[in-house]
Amino acid sequence: MAVARHRTRWATGGAALALALSAVLTGCGGDSPADAAREAESAVGSIASQASEAVESATAEAGRRLDDIRGGIDVKGDVKVGAPTVGSDDRARAEVTVDNTDDSARSFAVQVDFTDAEGRLIDTVIVTVDHVQAGDSATATARSTHDLSGEVRAEVARAVRY
Repeated sequence: MAVARHRTRWATGGAALALALSAVLTGCGGDSPADAAREAESAVGSIASQASEAVESATAEAGRRLDDIRGGIDVKGDVKVGAPTVGSDDRARAEVTVDNTDDSARSFAVQVDFTDAEGRLIDTVIVTVDHVQAGDSATATARSTHDLSGEVRAEVARAVRY
């Protein structure tokens, strides 16, 4: 099993959401799938967390950004997320495993949602896993963007292979 280089980002925010995304969306015209995935990650990561109700709006925008990855294929079934643990820094972490079932090396953009015990969305991150060889699996770590307490769950909301 290969371990791929990855990055995590988060999505929340109110007015910052519209401003940051409008800036990113203007420059998306001729990007490669890898550039689009990085822009999605960047757009999500650049939005400041100001209120928990903005998480859902930002999650929807993260989904739209994943839709913008050219040549991307929905592969949610090829991605698993482990049970999250909360570290001494109060950040939740969950291991994400991607299986490349394609016949050539591919990269993945995975949206992981963190929820509380009642199923309420409390954080979302996009994890990229680059250059997974054909037939191989790779892991990455989804890390919450702010302190989470109590029972935290993680689920794969979306996964795109490109």
